[in-house]
Amino acid sequence: MTTGLVLSGGGIRGVAHLGAIKALEEYGIYPSHIAGTSAGAIVGALYASGCTWEQMLDFFKTTEIFSLTNYAMGKPGFLDTEKFHRQLKAYIPVDTFESLERQLFVTATNLLDGTLHIFSRGELIKPVLASAAVPGLFAPVQIEKGYYVDGGTLNNFPVDLIKKYCDLIVGVYVNPFSPVSIKDLNHVNKVLERAYHVMVANETTKKFKDCDLLIRPSNMDKYSMFSLKNLDIILELGYIATINALKNNPISSELLSEAELEAMNGFSLDTAVKGNPKD
Repeated sequence: MTTGLVLSGGGIRGVAHLGAIKALEEYGIYPSHIAGTSAGAIVGALYASGCTWEQMLDFFKTTEIFSLTNYAMGKPGFLDTEKFHRQLKAYIPVDTFESLERQLFVTATNLLDGTLHIFSRGELIKPVLASAAVPGLFAPVQIEKGYYVDGGTLNNFPVDLIKKYCDLIVGVYVNPFSPVSIKDLNHVNKVLERAYHVMVANETTKKFKDCDLLIRPSNMDKYSMFSLKNLDIILELGYIATINALKNNPISSELLSEAELEAMNGFSLDTAVKGNPKD
C-alpha cells in the first residue's frame, strides 16, 4: 500500500509537521510520496533526504532567520532567501530530487507570469527555498528565467500532486484561519502573517476531503509564524494531533497492524502542553 504525505505551509508552525512524522513513524507509517509547500517543502525535503525528526528540529532551532547576515541588500525583500542555502545544504548533502529516499513534490509561485510551478526533479535546495519565500519578507529566488516566491500563495495544501500515486493520503495542515482584532496587528510581522493567512485560506479547506487522514493540530494560532520561541511545544501539538487522528479515524485499520492499534489505545491524549503564546 502506497501512502502519501501532504505538508502545508505555515512558517515556524511547520515544526508541527515533525511531531506528525514522529507519531506516524512510531506506528510504522512511512510515506513513499511527499507533497509540500513553504514550511512543508522544507520539512518534506529534509525528511525525504533521510533526516530524523530530531535532526529536523535541530535545523529549525539552529537556523537564525532574522540574523543581520541574512538581510537582503539590493533585493526586493527584507531577507535574502538564498542566504539560507548553506544551512539546508548541511542537512541535504546531495542537492538533487533524484537523490532523495522518497518522491518529493514542492510548489513555488512564479511572480513573472503568475503561475504555480511544480518541482520534482533536478536541483533541490533552490526550489525548496523559493517555496518558502513568503512575499514581502523574503526576496524572490531566481531559477532559470523565473522569479519564485512562496508556493502557498497559489497552493498551500498540494494534495493534488500525489493523489494519483497513492492508495492513502495523510494530510497535515498547520495554518488555521480564525478572526482577529485590530490589537493583534500591532507589528509589521503580524500584518504580513495575517495577509498571508487571508490569501491562502479560502482554497485550502476545499482540499481536505481528498485526504484519507487529516491532521489539524489545535491551538496553532497561539503561536507566531515567525517566532522560534516555542518549537518544542509546536512539535508536541503536531504529535498529539496525529495520535488523536490515527486513534479516531477508521482508515487506521488499513495503515496500522493489530499490535500497533492496541498500543495506540493505551495512549493518553490528556498530555498537558504549556508554554508562552506568540508575542
